[in-house]
Amino acid sequence: MKADSVRTSIDLPRDLHRRLREAAARRGCSARQLILASIENALEGVEAGRPQRRLSLDPPLVPSRGRKFDLTNEQIYELIEFP
Repeated sequence: MKADSVRTSIDLPRDLHRRLREAAARRGCSARQLILASIENALEGVEAGRPQRRLSLDPPLVPSRGRKFDLTNEQIYELIEFP
């Protein structure tokens, strides 16, 4: 194995594995070469980076119907008994 490679394994259904080997043989390459070429093709159109729009929780997704209250962390710790 090359130093800049990572070994991984996947479980393929028998029928898919057979079809993979047949397709590789028809193209005159190994199953490994066909898998690598397929992964490269699948990743060509995928852009790395941040999503177009991030989910904002301000305002909240589900608005509150109850009374508003203002508590600090210290007040919450005083109200709740911790073991």
